[in-house]
Amino acid sequence: MPTSFTVVPVEAQGEERQRDGQQREEEDEGDERDRGTGDGIARESSPFINCAELGRRSMYEGKNMALFEEEMDSNPMVSSLLNKLANYTNLTQGVVEHEADEDSKRKEVKGPQMGTFIGVYLPCLQNILGVILFLRLTWIVGTAGVLESFIIVFMCCACTMLTAISMSAIATNGVVPGPEFGGAVGLCFYLGTTFAGAMYILGTIEILLTYISPSAAIFKVADAGEETEAMLNNMRVYGTCIVILMAIVVFVGVKYVNKLALVFLACVILSIIAIYAGVIKTAFDPPDFPICLLGNRTLSKRSFDVCAKFTESNNETKTTPLWLLFCDSSLLNATCDDYFSLNNVTEIQGIPGITSGVLTDNLWSAYSEKGSIVEKKDQPSIAGSEESKMGGLPYVFTDIMTYFTMLVGIYFPSVTGIMAGSNRSGDLKDAQKSIPTGTILAISTTSFIYLSCIVLFGACIEGVILRDKFGEAVNGNLVVGTLAWPSPWVIVIGSFFSTCGAGLQSLTGAPRLLQAIARDGIVPFIQIFGHGKANGEPTWALLLTVGICEIGILIASLDSVAPILSMFFLMCYMFVNLACAVQTLLRTPNWRPRFKYYHWTLSFVGMSLCLALMFICSWYYALIAMLIAGCIYKYIEYRGAEKEWGDGIRGLSLNAARYALLRVEDGPPHTKNWRPQLLVLLNLDNEQLVKHPRLLSFTSQLKAGKGLTIVGSVLQGIYLDKCTETHKAEENVKALMGVEKTKGFCQIVVSPNFRDGISYLIQSAGLGGMKHNTVLMAWPQSWKKAENRFSWKNFVDTVRETTSAQQALLVAKNIDLFPTNQERFTEGNIDVWWIVHDGGMLMLLPFLLRQHKVWRKCKMRIFTVAQMDDNSIQMKKDLQMFLYHLRLNAQVEVVEMFENDISAFTYEKTLMMEQRSQMLKQMQLSKNEREREAQLIHDKNTASRSAPAVEASVAAAVPEKVQMTWTKEKFVAEKHKNKDSNVSGFKDIFNMKPNQSNVRRMHTAVKLNGVVLNKSQHAQLVLLNMPGPPKNRKGDENYMEFLEVLTEGLDRVLLVRGSGREVITIYS
Repeated sequence: MPTSFTVVPVEAQGEERQRDGQQREEEDEGDERDRGTGDGIARESSPFINCAELGRRSMYEGKNMALFEEEMDSNPMVSSLLNKLANYTNLTQGVVEHEADEDSKRKEVKGPQMGTFIGVYLPCLQNILGVILFLRLTWIVGTAGVLESFIIVFMCCACTMLTAISMSAIATNGVVPGPEFGGAVGLCFYLGTTFAGAMYILGTIEILLTYISPSAAIFKVADAGEETEAMLNNMRVYGTCIVILMAIVVFVGVKYVNKLALVFLACVILSIIAIYAGVIKTAFDPPDFPICLLGNRTLSKRSFDVCAKFTESNNETKTTPLWLLFCDSSLLNATCDDYFSLNNVTEIQGIPGITSGVLTDNLWSAYSEKGSIVEKKDQPSIAGSEESKMGGLPYVFTDIMTYFTMLVGIYFPSVTGIMAGSNRSGDLKDAQKSIPTGTILAISTTSFIYLSCIVLFGACIEGVILRDKFGEAVNGNLVVGTLAWPSPWVIVIGSFFSTCGAGLQSLTGAPRLLQAIARDGIVPFIQIFGHGKANGEPTWALLLTVGICEIGILIASLDSVAPILSMFFLMCYMFVNLACAVQTLLRTPNWRPRFKYYHWTLSFVGMSLCLALMFICSWYYALIAMLIAGCIYKYIEYRGAEKEWGDGIRGLSLNAARYALLRVEDGPPHTKNWRPQLLVLLNLDNEQLVKHPRLLSFTSQLKAGKGLTIVGSVLQGIYLDKCTETHKAEENVKALMGVEKTKGFCQIVVSPNFRDGISYLIQSAGLGGMKHNTVLMAWPQSWKKAENRFSWKNFVDTVRETTSAQQALLVAKNIDLFPTNQERFTEGNIDVWWIVHDGGMLMLLPFLLRQHKVWRKCKMRIFTVAQMDDNSIQMKKDLQMFLYHLRLNAQVEVVEMFENDISAFTYEKTLMMEQRSQMLKQMQLSKNEREREAQLIHDKNTASRSAPAVEASVAAAVPEKVQMTWTKEKFVAEKHKNKDSNVSGFKDIFNMKPNQSNVRRMHTAVKLNGVVLNKSQHAQLVLLNMPGPPKNRKGDENYMEFLEVLTEGLDRVLLVRGSGREVITIYS
């Protein structure tokens, strides 16, 4: 359950706190004497200040960054951070862990060296091109016709291209950690890859038993019409044997599978080259592949060799084997099939060539029922009796019913494999560049191959051959092989090895994918599959993969398995597109893809196309796949969640809100989900109106309506007395929030003390996990004025409290000069001065501001400061590389600040500051004494009136300086006494020497201010690291002076003090 604790001051503990305070002050004074500094901070605890060892010899050494020295323990200087971030391998989250781990990693791990061509382009090419191209594409062209086939291929290629663009956006939105897809999407991808392995194995067996060695079949055809069943049984037996053999190969020697990948790819490329070479050859020398037709029906040449009813030999007419297949004897007067008797046998060329004009015949579709005969259009034919279609006659039959949507499901697996490059991202030299380039080039190449092959097949091959799935009309040759040059065997052997290799790679990749998902821990019931051998090989995951693959093998038909894996791949691609579109529409701060051709509409179209293709392929498979994905998603979402039923929609909404808050409460947000959740502290005037409305304008520009915004203010007094003012203040603030389009919540707190009220807000604003992580407030402009002598104390304490609460702090200086929501900057810069690294919030804020119309046309510039020992050229290169990894476009400049002597101006300014501070303290002291004197006089008068008898004793108890009976001598003596003490006090002030620590800090403020003014005086906004207040509270007023000097002369300044937690990394 959400818990909330608020610390409040307790009066009973006042005396104890006072004693502790006195004790701490004594300790601080002791430390001050020991260390010789004005703020009680050991110089040795600041390792980033230059020349720390020389500090004993010269008290002003290391003075450039003295203002930030207290931050150095937790927030490193930019120069020390950049060179570690510029050349990363695999960054851990957080500054401290990164610095500890990075150096040791660099020594051990060699940088990945694979480029775009070897690492992405070729693996994608190998995974996309495969079994469907060789075994089914000619059949799809023949059945659907060239035009509809072109539409099928174009739709599928467009789907993968749009998905690749979304993947490119993901890949360029941070370092790609590898194929670790979580939850439902990951399991869909895993199941698709596993069934793809089954499809490749079935393709391997089909090539082996149909085209290489038909005699190797275990189940022989006994009766006519049993060919399909026998083939499926052969597939099951051989498939089971091969999947077990492949599993052993993967288990024993996975490294050999990877080494053979290029061999398998070479087979694919050689086969495709052979196809194109064969097409060119048909233009002038078509290959001789005659096909035999009876009327308009295609005959299978497996049972005969001569395409004629009878032959003439030595003036003798003899019947042929074909005659015996249709007649009851070899005699010329035998009883023959009706259709055989009525129609002539003709022989035509199966591959007439690209110049033959056969393309016009193949443009249109020729869908058919299961078991129908493959017929040639426009061929003369005389219909016989219906019985002639029955029986074991040597016709070429269709084995399944064909229609457009079914062909889409069978074809789609041939365009999958686009994630092969992403899966190798850990081995790439520059994954963010290689994955988009390689994947899109591979899809473009394969799309060209598929689309050109459709046209070329339709232009070169006779329609009846195209529709002959197993090449029965051309002596059992692979149809695409008949077109190839120099021999059909090039395609047969090449496709055999490529499908075999693809199956091996699926059985290698799928278990690793499942292991990655299992190790994520988001799907508990598969966590056992995260374990493996000592070397990390996924043994249990391999066993499950083989089991699922065996289900596909038992289905046995390639045409039935293909739509199943199409569903899972389409589901996966749909979620990839959906994720990108949603990220863009939600304007998530970490969503900054560098891929410039990405747009959310492309992701939306890709998602819609994936969904449409799912239902086009098979509506019932689509529903089943979506049900499986939905069940997994819901299981992940609701595991361990308490289920309650409310009454009606309101109860459901409240339950959903409660559940969401509890889920947010589970742990701190990941860096990728971090966004500034603001608590805006407003000041109200006596009429309960907001003093600085521009603070809310700036809030809406920073938030753009996203995330959490709490607008808070404090009224001084007691709630019972201030109830009416509270409601009025709340109405005024909400009205202004509406005008400024600030979406959020308003919270007014009444407190006896303004200081405590701010503390309550910082501690307790928000609910559960929906709490603020950043405080935004205005700089107290009038902190030097006498009537506001406590405003700076409240401000410094607020800075301390936000730091203690691990919250970021934004302080807007000159807030009334900030733009309204109606203004538009047409040019100018947002300048970031990055002095120390405290989580990267300085980088994130300009990016968020530039999302708003007011700041959109401003350019971002980043300045960082180089010390004497820093290499400024290398720092600039490292900073540019760091920004490249962050996907931020900004101009970079390194400003050199060398050690030099402290100027008389700095010395004088520090002295004036300390003199003013001391004078204020003495004035405050004398005022307190005057008030105490007046109180004693009042008490004496009261006592004398009420009890004249005890007047003498009361007079004796009153100190000397408050005697009421004055003589002239006493008056003169007292006057000179007071004058002497005042003169000596002020004489001490003007004779004092400035504290060395304060001089160093003032030196930092003056020098930095000069550098910032020089570069950013005309910037539209300057963002600057805000140094922390001193640990010793005695220097609080000096701290305000340092900040004033640091920002002097700048129009709009945003002082940023990070929480120390990482809010922006190369991952987020």
